[in-house]
Amino acid sequence: MAKLENPILMATIGGAQGLRGEVRAKAYTADPTALGDYGNLHSLDGRTFEILDIREMKNVVVVRFRGINDRNAAEALNGLELYIERDNLPDEELEEDEFFYADLEGLEALDDQGVSYGTVTGVFDFGAGDLLELKGPGKRPVLIPFSEVSVLDIDLEGGKITIDPLAAGLVDGEDDGPKFTSDKPKKNK
Repeated sequence: MAKLENPILMATIGGAQGLRGEVRAKAYTADPTALGDYGNLHSLDGRTFEILDIREMKNVVVVRFRGINDRNAAEALNGLELYIERDNLPDEELEEDEFFYADLEGLEALDDQGVSYGTVTGVFDFGAGDLLELKGPGKRPVLIPFSEVSVLDIDLEGGKITIDPLAAGLVDGEDDGPKFTSDKPKKNK
């Protein structure tokens, strides 16, 4: 297998399951059992994995790969990340305003005046909502909320996203807003 041009992480293999070569895997697909629907999976070291059987089990899937026939071979895969080529993802099933997060990486983040705030280098979800990581030349990476308020437009063909830098927390507003005042009157001295 040649090196993947645009790899998309689909699963991470965990421990062995049973004695016949099955492994537990964390699938990063909406339907975990659809992991095999995208073709063969590949590791970054060039190995190819064909799924023979897959079933759901609690919060993971149990997978049997061709050529992995015993527990020792399955245990050797622990921690291995499996990828597919980006072209294997089904674009035709997407709605007009839908996209894959992987397609956002590399887009330039601009405000409505054309000022660049860097390039999208990652999309993260730490539990409180999605975040975009922006990295500019010579700047530290920053995280901005991936919301309709912060990200105004996504232009995949143009290679850019339009952001509101104030809503994204990248600039301070000229008016810091209302100041907190106590309900108690101030004492005159």
